[in-house]
Amino acid sequence: MRTRVLSGMTIALAIALAFTARQVDGQRQPGAPNTASGIDLEAMNNAAGACTDFYQYACGGWIKSHPLPADRASYARFTEVDDRNNDVLRDILEKASANAPNPDARKSGDYYASCIDEKQIEEKGVAPLAADLARIDSVTTRSRLAPVISALHATGVPVFFSFGSTPDFKDASKVIADADQGGLGLPDRDYYIKEDDRSKKLREDYVAHVQRMLSLSGMSPAAATAGSQAVVRIETEMAKAALDRVSRREPSNVYHKMALGEVRELTPVFDWTVYLRDLQAPPFQDVNVAQPEFMKAVNEILTKAPLGDLRAYMRWHLLNSSAEFLPKAFVDENFAFTRVLTGAKQLRPRWKRCVQYTDSDLGEVVGKVFVERAFGADAKARTLDMVNAIEHAMDSDLQSLAWMSDATKKQAFVKLRAVANKIGYPDKWRDYSTLRIVRGDALGNSQRANAFELRRQLAKIGRPVDKTEWGMTPPTVNAYYNPLENNINFPAGILQPPFYNNAADDAVNFGAVGAVVGHELTHGFDDQGRKFDERGNLRDWWTEADAKAFEERASCIVNQYGGYTAVDDVKLNGKLTLGENTADNGGLRLAWMALQESLAKKPLGVVDGLTPEQRFFVGWAQIWCQNRTDEIARVLATTDPHSPGQYRVNGVVANFPEFQKAFSCPAGSPMANASVCRVW
Repeated sequence: MRTRVLSGMTIALAIALAFTARQVDGQRQPGAPNTASGIDLEAMNNAAGACTDFYQYACGGWIKSHPLPADRASYARFTEVDDRNNDVLRDILEKASANAPNPDARKSGDYYASCIDEKQIEEKGVAPLAADLARIDSVTTRSRLAPVISALHATGVPVFFSFGSTPDFKDASKVIADADQGGLGLPDRDYYIKEDDRSKKLREDYVAHVQRMLSLSGMSPAAATAGSQAVVRIETEMAKAALDRVSRREPSNVYHKMALGEVRELTPVFDWTVYLRDLQAPPFQDVNVAQPEFMKAVNEILTKAPLGDLRAYMRWHLLNSSAEFLPKAFVDENFAFTRVLTGAKQLRPRWKRCVQYTDSDLGEVVGKVFVERAFGADAKARTLDMVNAIEHAMDSDLQSLAWMSDATKKQAFVKLRAVANKIGYPDKWRDYSTLRIVRGDALGNSQRANAFELRRQLAKIGRPVDKTEWGMTPPTVNAYYNPLENNINFPAGILQPPFYNNAADDAVNFGAVGAVVGHELTHGFDDQGRKFDERGNLRDWWTEADAKAFEERASCIVNQYGGYTAVDDVKLNGKLTLGENTADNGGLRLAWMALQESLAKKPLGVVDGLTPEQRFFVGWAQIWCQNRTDEIARVLATTDPHSPGQYRVNGVVANFPEFQKAFSCPAGSPMANASVCRVW
């Protein structure tokens, strides 16, 4: 099962939520509240006080009535949508597995049926890994490393580094090869480096987990113990050389274009000729080496680490990547450590996991049927209307900015007017004809799907960028902006409550889905996106004074959110979350401007006891209601560029004088910042 990325640099910016379902006039959508305005009144807690804690005011009822399911570390409004999507996808896949005359649909059905067949997976044991394990055991000389690493990469096993393709940052019309840091088993480099007691204990748990997985694969207790310690030693050395997440937010930090010969000099022990030959990569001369120091560290490890340690490391990552398609003992052990990390108490039902894996590996097969069932032409048209209204609002916002010079504004207008909008699904569906799916071969299907995807990515090298391609599947609960293509992308799910409700009025819908559209558009002008021009090229189009003014405003956002507590003694990382927080604040501002223009033409009155302005802000807040474990809160504080739902609500409205006016908040109230942060 492939974890999807949006580009070789994984720099595309997502809102980490989304939406689904066909909008049908006159019919209530699944999940829509039975109210006149479209606000979910049962989700609210009026006793909390809008000016004291707006998140609790808008979401307190939902939080109380939606305790965490045992199989979830986090449950939110978008999880509700995801669950509804999964029900649709399950029905699609079960029917495809029973009788699918279409070849591609048959592949998706066979993939799902193979995944769901736990009995057959159990009977096979670790036999499906025999060839891979033998290949790893064949590394008795360092000359064997390149072909084995190539074979592992081809089947989705992320050892040592990652390799693929990316648009050239300085000429985004062309695709070049891309090598980047990778190969860690813990969620982030910091897990290997921090010396607090909690981090040390987690590393001990990790070593024990690796040891148990190695034992399950057939290693002796002594060998598994030694191997687990070797794995952590190797990963720790790589983590020390890896670039931290905040540093990776600066595009120039992850762009180092080199000739292939220079890459060979950087990693002399590694045979790139053999590696690229075995991957069937096309001929090329240039490579973006995102983190040269990391590649140097990998070369040092490949040169000096005992071969037995390297074999243990590769064996571990093979097991870790394959666990979901191995017998129950591997699945259970894999979840046991996931439980330590996230706090989830139960494993998700098998069918839900298999739906997820099938969507990941054959997303545009199941997505095509999903779109036919759950996304109509009317939904696409109305989404485009919303996008146009928000883009018009940003045009007006840019014109009114007092802190930006005319020279920079001129370039900003050029970029804004060049933004492309992709809504719902691809214009051209992916061709899976060369992907072989064998019913009854769950692991093999996953590995072949990974190889298919890697070949597809490598085949792009040297070719023009295809801006019609999508980085997410149609059923995906998410949306994103891609700075290298200057486009905003909304998968087919964008029109379902609570994000869009066909029974709700404009105030609610602009506060919800309108702000989501504004969020993605603002990403084009956040701390990362602003460094790319209208063509997607990494180019400084700002005057020095305007760039300084932007940084001053951005630092206010950094300090504001950096003061919020994620859990216990862990604060949010204001620098890591800057882009998403900027997009939240800017997106809601754009949606507010669009609503005001709408109200000037079509006034709205008090409904469900709330004014249009109040409904707008409640509409925004109610897309972020969530519950989560303390454990996942800690993980996300380190790894996630998004703030928790509580602060995506309270952090934003506290910067809105219009909010304070709408709810008559007195000066000094918690939801009224004395010093307002605003970039856009």
